[in-house]
Amino acid sequence: MNAISTSPDPLFVHPALFYGSDAEYLAGLVPFVTDGLDLDHPVAVAVPGPRLDLLRDALGDTARHVTMLDMTREGRNPGRIIPRVLRRFADARTDRHVRIVGEPIWAGRSGVEYPACAQHEALINAAFTGRDVTILCPYDTVALDAGVIADARETHPVVWEGDRRYTSDHYAPDRVVARYNAPLPHASDGAFAVEGPADVSPARRFAAQRGRLFGLTEPRLADLELIAGELVTNSLVHTAGPCRLGVWAEDGHLVCEVRDGGRLTDPLAGRRPPEDDGASGLGLLLVNDLADLVRLHTAADGTTVRVLLRL
Repeated sequence: MNAISTSPDPLFVHPALFYGSDAEYLAGLVPFVTDGLDLDHPVAVAVPGPRLDLLRDALGDTARHVTMLDMTREGRNPGRIIPRVLRRFADARTDRHVRIVGEPIWAGRSGVEYPACAQHEALINAAFTGRDVTILCPYDTVALDAGVIADARETHPVVWEGDRRYTSDHYAPDRVVARYNAPLPHASDGAFAVEGPADVSPARRFAAQRGRLFGLTEPRLADLELIAGELVTNSLVHTAGPCRLGVWAEDGHLVCEVRDGGRLTDPLAGRRPPEDDGASGLGLLLVNDLADLVRLHTAADGTTVRVLLRL
């Protein structure tokens, strides 16, 4: 993937807020929200449900002026947070500075989800370069592993810790994207070979048949067909060779995966809202919208896109 700029942005601000208790959480977030409202800044908060309730109670009547979203729903797939949470709010309010609280990483996140979460935090910096926006990302230093906190220092140029505000000496978001761009092991089950456009409909049917076999039910079967169709079509459009579609069950999820010989060079593919023409870049954006998780690996010898749907 292309490198991400590590230069400080004079407009976009992306701090990590380190907290170790409810009191520290509120001490960091309540003034951030209320000061923003006093300055007529639109404010959104997207954090896990219990944290959302805690902040709502602390804000009292002021909470009605804040867009409040449960990150466990809106950000279940980290790949949809930039276009469907952050950009959706910021793009509708370009006339003023915008403040957003986004907490995509919490103790309930699984090890399978975490690499996508870390890459998401790194890619925020590229997605908002030059934008008049502040996105504050809380991290629970008690509940999260030390490695997660270390990654936060690499994905955020600024750290807020208690009364301290300081520049991170470890800021290197491109390094985090590369670190979690790890190969995904091949599944042992058979796969469907897609040679050209005539194979797209059969590939969708193959995915649906496999989905039924493993217990996926409507409306998720319809989602699976869409996902499979978008993945193989995207592969045929952007690569010179065939691709292989695999569908299997693993650890409580239905997995839909496409492997091809291309290399993905745009780290924000599938994370940008639709262009003005309404047609560009919709494939992976739709996949991110429908999925419970998307994992991706790309290298010189090929790309794997793996989509998970909860069973």
